[in-house]
Amino acid sequence: MNETNEFKPYIPAEKVLPEITPVSIVLGILLAVLFGGANAYLGLRVGMTVSASIPAAVISMGVIRMILRRDSILENNIVQTIGSAGESLAAGAIFTLPALFMWAEEGGTSTPSLIEIALIAFVGGVIGILFMIPLRTALIVQEHGTLPYPEGKACAEVLMAGEEGGASASTVFLGLFVSAVYKFIADGLCIFPSEVDFEIKSYKGSGIGMDVLPALLGVGYICGAKVSSYLLAGGTLGWFVIMPLIALFGGDAVIYPGTDPINTLSPSGLWSTYIRYIGAGAVAAGGIMSLIKSFPLIIRTFRQAVKGFGVKAGESNRTTQDLPMNFVMIGIGIMAIFMWLCPVIPVNLLGAIIIIVFGFFFATVSSRMVGLVGSSNNPVSGMAIATLLIATMILKATGMIGMAGMVAAISIGSIICIIAAIAGDTSQDLKTGFLVGSTPKNQQIGELIGVLASAITIGGVLYLLNAAWSYGTDQLPAPQAMLMKMVVEGVMNGNLPWALVFSGVFIAVVVEILGIPVLPFAVGLYLPIHLSTPMIVGGLVRLYFEKKKGEDEKERKRKVENGVLYSSGLIAGEGLVGIMLAVFAIINIGDKSLGDIINLSEKINLGNWGGLAFFAVLTASLWAIIVQKKKKN
Repeated sequence: MNETNEFKPYIPAEKVLPEITPVSIVLGILLAVLFGGANAYLGLRVGMTVSASIPAAVISMGVIRMILRRDSILENNIVQTIGSAGESLAAGAIFTLPALFMWAEEGGTSTPSLIEIALIAFVGGVIGILFMIPLRTALIVQEHGTLPYPEGKACAEVLMAGEEGGASASTVFLGLFVSAVYKFIADGLCIFPSEVDFEIKSYKGSGIGMDVLPALLGVGYICGAKVSSYLLAGGTLGWFVIMPLIALFGGDAVIYPGTDPINTLSPSGLWSTYIRYIGAGAVAAGGIMSLIKSFPLIIRTFRQAVKGFGVKAGESNRTTQDLPMNFVMIGIGIMAIFMWLCPVIPVNLLGAIIIIVFGFFFATVSSRMVGLVGSSNNPVSGMAIATLLIATMILKATGMIGMAGMVAAISIGSIICIIAAIAGDTSQDLKTGFLVGSTPKNQQIGELIGVLASAITIGGVLYLLNAAWSYGTDQLPAPQAMLMKMVVEGVMNGNLPWALVFSGVFIAVVVEILGIPVLPFAVGLYLPIHLSTPMIVGGLVRLYFEKKKGEDEKERKRKVENGVLYSSGLIAGEGLVGIMLAVFAIINIGDKSLGDIINLSEKINLGNWGGLAFFAVLTASLWAIIVQKKKKN
């Protein structure tokens, strides 16, 4: 507690600088939409999203300082606060809502309207922010020095190193440009395949491959070698142990849920028919075990939150002012009643109660978890699976069955998922604000603005991507949403292949006993190995520079941060061009889509080895950016 009392933010409480301004609002909204769209595409393609706080802060500093010649670190902080809200809202939405599109395609229900998606996203986002406000004092202030909030701290360091903002921003933009050109060549012009695949004939059932894409290299670098290696370990177990055993013992048998003889299935067929369910069991078990392990922390946080719930911040101190508690309580009540009574949102009174109870529980879990392990390792999908299992069982027990029950369950799970994602993001942003000396009330208003902007646009992004490629296809597998769909259908209809699911559960138990983080391992088992292999490349590049001998700590840190900024650009660039290509796919000129017209694969096709060569050049560009010398002023 002494450390908290003695802590002095970068901007003292008595000093007032511009924060919420027209410039910060407009730029923040633009970044919220940009990173929200890019992360939606990334999550639907890979099943993972990354924090947008640091790239948003860097771009903000580049624009505000270098172009507009304005000088307020607090204004920059509001920009990144609004901008990062778009990424976290997108993460929560794309993990669940595509299930509604898949059911509509199967003829079970109607496609969700843009208004329905926007309202679900908005309600979840607002509740997540409101739940976090009373937790701020307990988690951000009282536990300063105990909970590191790694992304929040890193973002504060970027903002405080303001004199380097221009150079840092140029690194992000360079990554964005390189990634955009690369993605357009790979998936627009199609002169080499973006998925390289090799079947190992002598080891039947196995295969190896790589999605040679910029975002995966960037995600691997940002996550690091350790997390990437856990993902690869899960993929290796699936593709080099379980699948060859299925091929060996299965022979010409047809085993549920498959409909074809096992010996006729390709490695990809084996994965989609059997391994997905094993991976689903592992992911569900991993998420639930993460919650159980953090239960003592959750109880402690609840106790602190209840104690500090009615405490008013000192009105004379700018850096302690939150939005008023009556605003928070009334806002939560309005959102609960709105969910129940709004005909567009398929949630009844029981569902609204489930959302409020589980929402506060998981907002607390998420806020505590990101404080310890960072947003990238926040088990939002595990929380969503636990919610879906319980919500679907409750709805089924109360007579809400069939497609109506499943749509209601996904809607409940979606709002909970968004609450957890937004609560984690808000925690990191408030930690950044605590360190730089921002006004919490202004940041909370900024979060609400970011949620509103992203909620309005996320529906359009989901519609666009579905129209271009459809969810659940090779181009857009939507792995997390597919998993949520499987869980709800399995519980409601009682037709999950439970033997496969439980084998995944007990694989997760074994991994937990060995002391290996379960969730990244389980996600690696659930996803195709083609996604893990490029990520380990990025992770190994980072590991080399983190462990390289003969360099002082400052130089090592500078190089690693160069890679993080460039990787952020790689992720954003691919996401933006992915959305552009989706637009091309639905624009028809004559009897062909614009996407088909620009496709040159019939004239030029460099094949698998060409794809690997391009990926090697992309990796070399990351290496070159990392080692480049710092420009002297």
